[in-house]
Amino acid sequence: MRIFKNLNKCAIRRGFTILVLATAGVAAMPLASPAEPTHGIAMYGEPALEKGFSSLPYANPEAPKGGTIRLAEPGSFDSLKPWVLKGNAAWGVGVHVAETLMMRSIDEPFTLYGLLAESVETDPDRTWVEFTLRPEAEFSDGSPVTVEDVMWSYKTLGTVGHPRYLGAWAKVAKMQKTGDRSIRFTFKESDRELAMLMGMRPILKKSQWQDQNFAESGLEPPIGSGAYVIDKVDPGRSISFRLNPDYWGKDLPINRGLNNFNEIRYDYFGDASAMFEAFKAGDVNIWRELSPQRWQNEYDFPLMTEGRVVKSEIPNERPSGIMGLVMNTRDPIFADWRVRQAMIEAFNFQFINNTLNGGADPRITSYFSNSVLAMQPGPAEGRVLELLKPFADKLPPDAIEGYSFPEGSERILDRGALRRALKLMEEAGWTVQDGAMKNADGRPFSFEILLNQSGSAMRSASETQQIHDIFLQALGNLGITPRVTLLDSAQFVQRTNNYDFDMTWYERALSLSPGNEQLLYWGHDGVTLPGSRNWMGMNSPAAEAMIGAMLEATTEDEFTSAVRALDRVLTAGRYVIPVSFSPISRLAHSADLHYPEKTPLYGDWPGFLPEVWWQEAKK
Repeated sequence: MRIFKNLNKCAIRRGFTILVLATAGVAAMPLASPAEPTHGIAMYGEPALEKGFSSLPYANPEAPKGGTIRLAEPGSFDSLKPWVLKGNAAWGVGVHVAETLMMRSIDEPFTLYGLLAESVETDPDRTWVEFTLRPEAEFSDGSPVTVEDVMWSYKTLGTVGHPRYLGAWAKVAKMQKTGDRSIRFTFKESDRELAMLMGMRPILKKSQWQDQNFAESGLEPPIGSGAYVIDKVDPGRSISFRLNPDYWGKDLPINRGLNNFNEIRYDYFGDASAMFEAFKAGDVNIWRELSPQRWQNEYDFPLMTEGRVVKSEIPNERPSGIMGLVMNTRDPIFADWRVRQAMIEAFNFQFINNTLNGGADPRITSYFSNSVLAMQPGPAEGRVLELLKPFADKLPPDAIEGYSFPEGSERILDRGALRRALKLMEEAGWTVQDGAMKNADGRPFSFEILLNQSGSAMRSASETQQIHDIFLQALGNLGITPRVTLLDSAQFVQRTNNYDFDMTWYERALSLSPGNEQLLYWGHDGVTLPGSRNWMGMNSPAAEAMIGAMLEATTEDEFTSAVRALDRVLTAGRYVIPVSFSPISRLAHSADLHYPEKTPLYGDWPGFLPEVWWQEAKK
């Protein structure tokens, strides 16, 4: 087993997001610029890699090319358009086929280096940003990537694309073509992250889509500028990507040691059990183990004992994010924080963690736990307190004083927690009547738990089933019997996109550089706008003010204080019943697959697998 521990302590930066912005106006007049073009841009300070760098520090420029890697995904797919809300898009299209103007280094908190763009420039206050395209940049069909393609992509995705592209549309005053290969975005408001975000939008081929209804899903293979093209598609079952031998960017320093496989294939399975069986049979090359208990005790199958499969553990120091059962406050029964706290009390984390994980993994204690962005224990102090004070009368209880989740009991029933839950329910107007929890009108406390039968990115369906079975048993002691509905992945996506649930499984990864995307996760627009990440339906002026403070921060201390204040608002909101998280990634994989010794700051983050991996040539 390889265990890498060479991560540096994480410096704090802001602005990591997949959000991208769009345009409000177009002009063609060249503009004079007092700024100097540069090869990269960082949220604070200068990029770590100087102009002329040879490769990314976590890539192996000597990695051999060739071979195939087969990966597994749960569920199914019916679309090849990950940029729109409709449909369930195949994984990998947006990763391997489309490119952005700039590329993020996952060894720095938030730094971008030129990809389609050869340079970026901006003014000291970042009120505008300008990119110059590389003259050699081209799509896989051999046509050049033009400024017109960039402008069409930004405008289209910003108006009819997935909601993740819409949130910052109003922040762009105008989009201007400033030369044959250059484009400038001017901003309406103060937000230093915008100059970064404008480099992170997928660039699509205008002529392929301009005469179609782009908002519709579909199986037409998109033409991109990336290293791979879509090779074979079996809708709902598999998709494979073939390395383009004529890829325009294969010799760029930023791509050295990346894109090493000739073929990347994703096979889809009904659930995690089927995926694991396929891995044990050698039909899948990598398995991400989520259970530390199984990692220790259940890896004695033949491929492992024969040495054809090995284990690797990859550490990280990124935030835990939030994972667990989310309560939809659009449902009146979960609008009361006391009811949500009662649900949290009834969830016996210690017993569940011992049962599923042998107690090995720690609990998520806040949205940014496992990082220096996390709220500090006890009462808010200093700048954090200053930020929260104006909202004191509107904050959830304990946001300022300090909130922590109950520890739970080693026994299956935590009687003390159940007593506290009963008291909270009574305060909220619910009491046990004839063995059932009811309100004064005799209406039962009833809700539905919605689950995906394919599991999720971080929990298998069987694990979530175990978790909610133990939870249901505890709720039964309170006179509460929820309905449990299991859906296939397409139905689950459709219902969660439209917030048609009471309680469901929720996962939200967070980075060391939160920024504008936080409005997509927690902003008030998501209460009604379909497809946002605000599944809990929160509408908190305090949370949005903390996000605003993050975006306006000019120092790391100001930024850290704003994130810690936001963390308090989110955690004390009691929207999610959190489970455990792992500070390491546990990957079992074919012995002929390798990755560099240098582990990036973000660990096993998008941009690591399969991008920097390679396959050892067979002898």
